[in-house]
Amino acid sequence: MITKKTLVALLASSLILPVMADEKEELVNLKKEIAGEREELLTLKNTTVNLIDVFVQQGLLDKDKAAQLVKAAEAKAQATTKQELAKEATQVAEDSAKNPKRVRVTYVPDFVKEEIRQQVISDLKGEVVAEVKADAKEEKWGVPAALPDWINRIKITGDARLRAQEDFFADGSPSQNVLNNPYYDYLSINKDGGHLAARNKNEELQNTSADRLRFRERFRLGIDAQVTDGLKAGIRLSTTNQFSPVSSNQTLGNTGQSYQVAIDRAYIQYDFLDNQRNDWFSVYAGRIANPWMSTEMVYSPDLSFEGVAGTFRWHFNQSDATVKNYHAAEPNSRFGLQTGAQTPDSVFMTLGAFPLQEVNLSTADKWLFGGQVGADWLVRNDDRAKIAAAYYDYENIRAQANPRNGFTNDWTAPQFMQKGNSLVPINVNDGFNSRCTDSQSAVGQGCLYGLASDFKIFNVTAMYDFTGFGDTHVLLTADYAKNIGFNQNRIAKEFKQTITPQTNAYQVRLDVGDQEIKRFNDWNTFIAYRYLERDAVLDAYTDSVFHQGGTNAKGWILGANYGIAKNTWLNLRWFSTDSIEPVNNKPLSIDTVTLDLNVRL
Repeated sequence: MITKKTLVALLASSLILPVMADEKEELVNLKKEIAGEREELLTLKNTTVNLIDVFVQQGLLDKDKAAQLVKAAEAKAQATTKQELAKEATQVAEDSAKNPKRVRVTYVPDFVKEEIRQQVISDLKGEVVAEVKADAKEEKWGVPAALPDWINRIKITGDARLRAQEDFFADGSPSQNVLNNPYYDYLSINKDGGHLAARNKNEELQNTSADRLRFRERFRLGIDAQVTDGLKAGIRLSTTNQFSPVSSNQTLGNTGQSYQVAIDRAYIQYDFLDNQRNDWFSVYAGRIANPWMSTEMVYSPDLSFEGVAGTFRWHFNQSDATVKNYHAAEPNSRFGLQTGAQTPDSVFMTLGAFPLQEVNLSTADKWLFGGQVGADWLVRNDDRAKIAAAYYDYENIRAQANPRNGFTNDWTAPQFMQKGNSLVPINVNDGFNSRCTDSQSAVGQGCLYGLASDFKIFNVTAMYDFTGFGDTHVLLTADYAKNIGFNQNRIAKEFKQTITPQTNAYQVRLDVGDQEIKRFNDWNTFIAYRYLERDAVLDAYTDSVFHQGGTNAKGWILGANYGIAKNTWLNLRWFSTDSIEPVNNKPLSIDTVTLDLNVRL
């Protein structure tokens, strides 16, 4: 590879017109010097080629890329040479026209030749190294190519959150006195075997009057492996001491005990993409992320699903420049919203089957079957509208009363619940029940409770992202849910209780600001109103912060996010909630403030 300066010097040296006889000796010496220059340049060229060969042998540069570099350099040198020859010929012609008698003899002094020599070495080194670095960064070869293949197929993600949370109870809220507090902790009552058993452990009642300040944290580490084209597997670990489906928080205050680590995700995923990289369908299996377009009114942001799901898409307008260049944010970039698959100008359908609990010696396992259809399109410029309708069918989760002194239906008690859903006793202290005696509960009280209603939930979610203010997005979200599985007559017949249907829920939310918080000074804020009746959704899976979790609640949410550094931001939220239907004429009002410091890898 010969640089421009060297080629010009050599070519100029070779264009020696006829000279006087007394200059022959000088001409001979000049030719010898030119020959020496050519030999040195050939040596330099061979050295460079050999250096590239060493790169190839060491695995720092693949053979095809090396050949491309040499070929490109030679082509560039040839083009430069032609340009300089033409320029030199033109200059000679002009000089001859001005002074026909002038003899043009080009002589290159030693100091000029030395300067050219050093310039050649410097140019070769700089150009080769710069081009190798640029190509290595863009095409991800070079040093990583010498590493084992599996390293390039592993992606590590992680995030950490520190939270300060304070709950305030309004004056007049039920006290902690057992006679004045009808808000029982039914999950603890079921676990301990009855009201009295739970009371003896100070676990019978929910906190409804004592303000509480808690510090919490959550650290998560995820590893995704690209097994082959379209197929990947992943696992995510999380610190937690709650082991709740809707929260992986680690509450501080363990007397210095070590933290526990739980497997939050473990899945295999297959994505089918065509030649234009359009994703036509995705299939997920294992413990997976929320596959539905939804809000935290129905499914908590921390909830993972166990089972199998698939999303199928039909694309349109994919040749449109706006669609091609559209940048979609992460599905959960706005806290509390799950936007689902990010594929503008498409119609989609998601189907899922999730086992909730295996029942021993029975075929009546608990399941969740779900289906959702929707559309996602760019309405005008980058304005984006998305709407979806879903049906969630929970099987075998309602309570079934045990026969007298029988226990065959104990399995119908839920493994997890928060509060709000209507409950009925599965075992009752009636004087005959050997598992529900006076030592467990008072006469007439239950020792084991289950859900009164079936849950067949119809859910419609709509989002409109308005981008008319530059980088500032205005996102409007509306969510509605209805439980059509509530059967008042069946409940009255089986459990001799009349429960008024409370089966509707809705939420409206307005977000303003950046789509994602990635850098310093990124921001967004939101306001939402939620109305969540007692049996509208399953209280086990809804948001765990609003009204301290569960259903039978209404109220406002205000929130803001602000980026304080790269991938570091603060999240501040305020919840003002009240119970919709007082329990035994005891209303419950709770205000909650959370301040989160978030970081991500």
